Amino acid sequence: MPIKIPDHLPAVDVLRQENIFVMPQGRALTQDIRPLQILLINLMPKKIQTEVQFSRLLSNTSLQIELELVAPRTHVPQNTPPEHLQAFYKTFDEIRHRNFDGCIITGAPVEHLPFEEVDYWPELCEIMDWTKRHVHSTFHICWGAQAGLYHHFGIPKYSLEGKLFGIYPHRTEERNNPLFRGFDDTFLVPHSRHTTIHREDVEAVPGLRILASSPRAGVYAVCAEKHKQIYITGHSEYDADTLDQEYRRDLAAHKPITLPENYYPDDDPERAPSVSWRAHANLLFCNWLNYFVYQTTPYDLNRIPEGAETT
Repeated sequence: MPIKIPDHLPAVDVLRQENIFVMPQGRALTQDIRPLQILLINLMPKKIQTEVQFSRLLSNTSLQIELELVAPRTHVPQNTPPEHLQAFYKTFDEIRHRNFDGCIITGAPVEHLPFEEVDYWPELCEIMDWTKRHVHSTFHICWGAQAGLYHHFGIPKYSLEGKLFGIYPHRTEERNNPLFRGFDDTFLVPHSRHTTIHREDVEAVPGLRILASSPRAGVYAVCAEKHKQIYITGHSEYDADTLDQEYRRDLAAHKPITLPENYYPDDDPERAPSVSWRAHANLLFCNWLNYFVYQTTPYDLNRIPEGAETT
């Protein structure tokens, strides 16, 4: 089934080139189907790139998806044209009266700052509190996962001695959990971060469960009760060249950076990286949409607050 996104969003052309069915608004209105309402809280600096990445993953199901884009009102991004934000994004105030089947809170390159020093932190806290009453299931990614675990449960982040940068093997810890249904025993995930969370902090919180982890990258997937909140510390949505772009950007800026691990063939940055995480990325988002959004969300979105968590 198609994903419905704004007609002139740059992601439309990219997805159509990949033979992904993108439905224009006019045609969507003629269908007697209630599409899943998915909210993307986009905190990434390259918002257009991030829109494409998540739209691609959300479209790879038999479900019809309607994507709504939101960016913090209290932050001015430096890498996205203002006219793009004006054309395609809403503020939180413009959607706060609505309910959504699902929400994705992306990562952000602000992990060097204490949470409280991020300029949009008060707004993000308000959004995260709002999701508990207005969203059926919320998917937190990378820094967004650290932010959610800190805000909702007081779990701190810790600085790493060196950047966790590369592709790492992971294993599930709840083999029968539907989020990882169909996964291989070992699956690969990109990571790019300077901070981490500690297993013992998560395990000390009643109601939180660790679903998957990595010997090298640590805790990968955490869920709160009923899977209304899911926290993912990696970047399964990354394109083949995303880590390459980050590596070359930091090299050009003379920042300390090492080769991304397990990424370039024979660790040769002149060779194109081999994608090893795409199948599991698609399956992760398909499982989230199917088991924790579509199969359990009420048909009437006004009923979402009735099933809200109290934690």
